[in-house]
Amino acid sequence: MTTEGAKAKKRTFSKKPEQEEQEPVWTYRGYRLKASEFVTAMVHLFRAEVQRANVWRQRLDTTTNWAVVSTGAVLSLAFSQTDSHHGVIILNMLLVTWFLITEARRYRYYELWSYRIRLMETDFYAAMLVPPFHPSPEWAESLAENLLSPSFPISNWEAFGRRLRRNYFFIYLIVGVSWLAKNWLFPTPSTGMDEFIVRAAIGLIPGQVVLVVVAIFYSILTLIAIATVGMNKATGEILPRFGEDGGQDAHESHDATGGIRSVFFPHHRRKQMLAIIITDQAKPVADRIMTDLRRGVTAMSGTGMYTGSDRSILICAITVTEVHNLKVSVAKEDPTAFVIVSPTHEVLGRGFNPLSEG
Repeated sequence: MTTEGAKAKKRTFSKKPEQEEQEPVWTYRGYRLKASEFVTAMVHLFRAEVQRANVWRQRLDTTTNWAVVSTGAVLSLAFSQTDSHHGVIILNMLLVTWFLITEARRYRYYELWSYRIRLMETDFYAAMLVPPFHPSPEWAESLAENLLSPSFPISNWEAFGRRLRRNYFFIYLIVGVSWLAKNWLFPTPSTGMDEFIVRAAIGLIPGQVVLVVVAIFYSILTLIAIATVGMNKATGEILPRFGEDGGQDAHESHDATGGIRSVFFPHHRRKQMLAIIITDQAKPVADRIMTDLRRGVTAMSGTGMYTGSDRSILICAITVTEVHNLKVSVAKEDPTAFVIVSPTHEVLGRGFNPLSEG
């Protein structure tokens, strides 16, 4: 082999690894990232979200510990002293309720970070284990929207009901039984129901009223626990993907029913926008939008009533994550363009929700 041939062959072999290194594995709306760049970014994001989820998970445990410790302390005080009033148990019941409300609020924050972690687990890391590696653009849109416009993936009712069933139901059961035992047995065992009702009084509040209020309180808790059983949007639980709907994420529920069901099962669609662009450079602006955003553009003719000049009107349906990129793209071609971006109730068609499911 000649010297020239050997050099040419060497150059060929030396370029091949470089070309493979530059080959992108993630192409999304015109962006081309190499494997090392994209995976590194996802790994750091995943670690950060796991850390935040762990912090909020610990805060949940802290609130539950407060409820358990306060209940133990109050019951010890109530049963160790025969002359102690049963009202301290009622106060503890209210305190436990406050802990439950606080924990439900913290649980919603925990689910916010858990939702992002679950997205990366199911659509990124799981995709890496099933060749060919191809993350879904829909997943990227969901994660990007949640990063730009964070919103709780579950409602207050689901958070309250889930924590009530998992932990606080047993605490309330112990508190309720202890309160009944305190009234019936101390300072001496009651001789009948009439005496028990009289003992249930708290100050000027008759015993009958106290008993009715406690019964209503426990009935409401029971109804909430039962009514929220079917709410499975919590991604931090061991559930199929994001719930029982088989892959539909919590930000894209199509349940539009009204009435009491809409209170317990709130629906939320991904935020979709409609952009109206009035410009003299219709062709360059439209081409730029289709190239940068990969979105379709529709052109119409219009007349400016103030100037009387003909103008082109471009209409483009986008998501909330694309608003900034749209403004940048339009400004590149026509800085004097007039842009209107307004929220839409629903967008159906290619790139959005399927028309057949609308």
